Amino acid sequence: MNRNTVSRLCGTLLLAAFLFLTGCGKPAAPAATPAAPAASKPDAISITYVKAPLNVPSILEKKLTSFEKEFGKDNIKVSYPEITVGSKQTEALAAGSLDFAHCLGGTSAILAAANGVDLKIISMYSRAPKAFVVLVKGTAIQNIADLKGKKVAGPKGTILHQLILAALAKNGLRPDDIQFVSMDLPSSAAALMNGSVDAALSAGPDAIRAEKAGARILTNGEGLVEATIVTAVRGDFLKKHPELVKRFLTVHQAAVAHIKANPDESVQLTAAETGLPPETVRQMLPWYDFDPTIKPSDIEELKRTQEFLIQNGMLKKSIEIEKIIATIQ
Repeated sequence: MNRNTVSRLCGTLLLAAFLFLTGCGKPAAPAATPAAPAASKPDAISITYVKAPLNVPSILEKKLTSFEKEFGKDNIKVSYPEITVGSKQTEALAAGSLDFAHCLGGTSAILAAANGVDLKIISMYSRAPKAFVVLVKGTAIQNIADLKGKKVAGPKGTILHQLILAALAKNGLRPDDIQFVSMDLPSSAAALMNGSVDAALSAGPDAIRAEKAGARILTNGEGLVEATIVTAVRGDFLKKHPELVKRFLTVHQAAVAHIKANPDESVQLTAAETGLPPETVRQMLPWYDFDPTIKPSDIEELKRTQEFLIQNGMLKKSIEIEKIIATIQ
């Protein structure tokens, strides 16, 4: 075998080997890009439990173990931290220790979002202007104008704070015409009853109890505030687990429907949980609109709330309200 024959044979063998290794001369198919893995479901979900003023849906959801039944399908545990102050709820959202702020004042949601907290409003919780009141004691104060120069106690930066400032403005008074003392609801009522303050901001059962102890209602929120309460979720939780958020809303909608379908049971469970007589619960229940649908009027009320915060120096920059509202399909 001469040198040329050997060269041709070697070339042929090399070509055959190349074709075998590369798929008989066909171009290699590109490697498939692996799909992004879906976020694994969490081991636990935390939902704030706020039963006052008269949060019947939350009471039913907890007493009927509605969320446990739904999320238990995926072995997800449910916890109910009782964080009743709005600012504490949003702090917990920011820290990642809370997933759902279930019953959060619109004021607290806006303040938190404006200060960089990643939250999304996913539904309304309630509207109940009649449930939020200004309480006084005795006969010295007969109208809002009589509060000039007086001490008024209540939680700052809340719907109740918005209520008193709106009432002052309606009567030609400014915020600095009163001495505002920031206190939670029980402390405010106690301060009124012991004479430390002249008026107290209150709501729901706290107001009913104060009335029974001798306080009286000077005004409520009708015509002054809509008392918009929302449900918000941590932004990154919504991004990772949109299906769980959707299931959360389904459970909540069922609880609202349960109130209408089973009013007696709802009243009895609420009375047992709050310590209120059933007749008092029946008296208060019509004050509340628990429809979770976010309506255009709700968005406008949130915008008015933001204006209130800016005008009273509690918020320096405005946000686009629509951007903190998530539509869950």
